[in-house]
Amino acid sequence: MSNISKSLMLGFFLFLFGRAVTFAQVGLVAQEIGIVGGPVAYYTDYGLRYNLETNTSNSGVGIGLVYYLNFAYRADCSCYTLDTYFNDHFKIRAEIDYHFGDLNHFGETSRKNNEGGKQLRAMVGNIKTFEIGAHLEYYPLSIRDYTAFAYPVSPFVSLGANFVGYDPYTYSTLGPLEDNLFHTFKGGVQQEAGSTWSIVLGAGVRYRLDRVSDLVMNLQWRYYDTDWMDGLNHDNPQNKYNDMMFWLNVGYIYYLNF
Repeated sequence: MSNISKSLMLGFFLFLFGRAVTFAQVGLVAQEIGIVGGPVAYYTDYGLRYNLETNTSNSGVGIGLVYYLNFAYRADCSCYTLDTYFNDHFKIRAEIDYHFGDLNHFGETSRKNNEGGKQLRAMVGNIKTFEIGAHLEYYPLSIRDYTAFAYPVSPFVSLGANFVGYDPYTYSTLGPLEDNLFHTFKGGVQQEAGSTWSIVLGAGVRYRLDRVSDLVMNLQWRYYDTDWMDGLNHDNPQNKYNDMMFWLNVGYIYYLNF
């Protein structure tokens, strides 16, 4: 993605949330804040993408701060808003996340006792990402009814986009990386930090604790607009996709002005 496109998209999100925060400040919508965290599974150029050992072992941890605009409730009058479908079934979530984890090569080739297998087993990656973004959450059940304890749980799905800053690092336990690099990755290693965008799909559920707080569990899939998140990007037939990540997080949500 070009720098101009990134700037335009960032400007759009700043405009969107500038307007949303203005509405919140004058009491037109209610607000919620929370903290979430949980395990991360990376799908990158380390290991085989559909290998069970790769998918379960190339993992990390993520933590995030979330902020919600709840259109079903007015903060200035402590009352419900106009009963429209959007107000009763949608929320906007802004979030700031930090993820980190280690990456290794798994699979049949890496288990071999030849030079290539040793090089793959000795190759270790480290990934750190900082993300900030906007997501639209859809609740099939009424937000008003859930808030009034009509039912204890409320499922949701979400769609959004994040601006991403990433910082990869790759090394070999055998010695200098350039002298111990598996042939597939020659010319395909980059250690520099960078930025990109991610598309985020999510599904989760809220559990009502009391009048002003919820527990939340959310599974997110993130597809990045780059293949350099892990510091690797080789030009081979098996390298078909950009980097991806799954994040299962649980957290606590507090209603600010209910």
